[in-house]
Order: sequence, then C-alpha cells, then structure tokens
Amino acid sequence: MEKLRNEKLKKVAGKGKGFIAEFKAFVLKGNVMDMAIGVIIGTAFANIVTALTTDFINPIINGIGGAEVGGELKIYGGQVIKYGDFITSVINFLIMAFVLFLMLKAVNKIMSIGKKKEEEAAPAKSAEIILLEEIRDELKKQNKKK
Repeated sequence: MEKLRNEKLKKVAGKGKGFIAEFKAFVLKGNVMDMAIGVIIGTAFANIVTALTTDFINPIINGIGGAEVGGELKIYGGQVIKYGDFITSVINFLIMAFVLFLMLKAVNKIMSIGKKKEEEAAPAKSAEIILLEEIRDELKKQNKKK
C-alpha cells in the first residue's frame, strides 16, 4: 500500500513544476490527510466534552457543593473575572486528556499484540545457523572477486 501511495505521489509531483508540484505531493501524503481527519474528529469530540461538562458535570457540582461553577468575580471598573468558565475549561481539559490517554493506551496494546505474533512466528536462529550464514556470505564475496 505504501508503494502504491509513493508511486501516485511521484506521478503527481511530475505533473507540475516547482512549488506547486511539491505542494500537491505534500497534501496528498497520507500523514497530512490523517492529521486533517484527526483535527476534525478532535474538534467534534471537544464540543461533546464541553457539552458534557457544561450541561452535566457543572450542575452536579452546583447541586452537591452549593457553589456555582459558572460564577463571576466583579472587580473595579465594571470588569468581571469569569472563574467559572476557567474551571469548566480545566474540567474539559482533564476529561480530554484522560480519554486521549485511554485511547493511546488501547492503540499501543493493539499494536503490541501484532508485534508479539510476528515475534512468535519467526523462531530465533541458533548460533550454528548464524555462523553458517556468515560463512555462506563470505564465500559469495570471494566468488564475486574471482
């Protein structure tokens, strides 16, 4: 799959000249497209977490502690410090960080399962086999020189 993608990128890069060709190749790389999709999904997820915090967690905190999470502190000159918004943002951040941690942990576990199967499938070479391969390679080098 990676070979096919690289071939397509080479074809696209050859169609234009200079800067535009490089830009096309950059945009069509899989990493850029994956990152764009990740940003879109991340934004949608952030909206969900904000709604969860504002509409669910903050009312629970208000009901239990009697303190208003959406509070304001009035200071001189009619200015207002919205400490409740800050607290909400901190709660949002903690939820997002926790969920991302869990997702990353799950992905790493899935990736390690695949690696373990590959390692189990390929048996380790014995010292004798390694030595025989070295001898074979050395004989090939000697035959090429003749």
